[in-house]
Amino acid sequence: MNWIDNVVRPKIRTLFSSSQTPENLWIKCPETGEMVFHRDLEKNDWVVPNSGHHMRMPIRERLNRLFDGGQYELIATPDVGADPLKFRDERRYTDRIKDARAKTGEQDAFLVATGTLETQGVVVAAQNFAFMGGSLGMAAGEAFIKACDVAVERGLPLILFAASGGARMQEGILSLMQLPRTTVAVQQLKEAGLPYIVVLTNPTTGGVTASYAMLGDIHIAEPGALIGFAGPRVIEQTIREKLPEGFQRAEYLLEHGMLDMVVTRHEMRPTLARLIDLMTNPVSVLTPAASDAVAGASDEAAEPSEEPVAEVTEPDSEAAAAMVAEPEPNSPQQPAQPSSSSASGTPAPVSGPITAS
Repeated sequence: MNWIDNVVRPKIRTLFSSSQTPENLWIKCPETGEMVFHRDLEKNDWVVPNSGHHMRMPIRERLNRLFDGGQYELIATPDVGADPLKFRDERRYTDRIKDARAKTGEQDAFLVATGTLETQGVVVAAQNFAFMGGSLGMAAGEAFIKACDVAVERGLPLILFAASGGARMQEGILSLMQLPRTTVAVQQLKEAGLPYIVVLTNPTTGGVTASYAMLGDIHIAEPGALIGFAGPRVIEQTIREKLPEGFQRAEYLLEHGMLDMVVTRHEMRPTLARLIDLMTNPVSVLTPAASDAVAGASDEAAEPSEEPVAEVTEPDSEAAAAMVAEPEPNSPQQPAQPSSSSASGTPAPVSGPITAS
């Protein structure tokens, strides 16, 4: 009877048991409610095919699809204290960190990598919104500064993918101090003459927007990304007014001059490659005819000119005074002053008494 209990009955239970379907096989579009199979969404760069809504993209997948062949080198970032303020609200800050690390498999909200983008070397810093909302703390600040240092040391452009809810409240003033520190790091990039391109993803808010995310040479945003300092709900409650349609969205900010361009995720990689090529090799993006024209103009400017150059002399003081005193055509005419001699050479009559010397 053992073989019936051990073999037959388990197989019967398996045959008639209800199959369990994973919860993440189908993903709902927030805009249209369309249900999309997760594999179709991944193949389409996490963009809903029909609506074009850009879902949040896993940070590792973003790096894999950005670099040539998905090959890149992760840069180790400095270690920081786990809980410098011994902060606790409903839970201990250390417990929240452990849960975020177990959920994402990352140490913090920043990854720094270097590799090639269409054969051009770049340094990429990417924020992970899945790690405590991509909040900016000491570890994230150190990671961004490390990315800037590596870019300066290797002479490479820096690309930032920003996704954050702002400064990390559990670190208090220590998280706010990352704003000036990251600003100084960006200034070092500019002093080195290296391109700094910022890609703003959904969402980018708070202290991140108030610091390094808005200091780039070029600002790009994904369609529909929420970008701002305070959220729209907080602003409406503060000013007690209804905000315009699409307020703080990428398209609204582009229309009002806060962004340089809005680029879909499918076009992001070639767009970044063209921008880096333009900013590092400005002549290479010209057509062959334009490049020859630029080269010819440079050669002509270098050769000395054989044509005589007219000598420029300064006008004498009397002529300059006469030019200054001459009235403009639209100004009222002043009475003419008598000249010292006429055209025929005879002395002009002098008014007033004449005294003997």
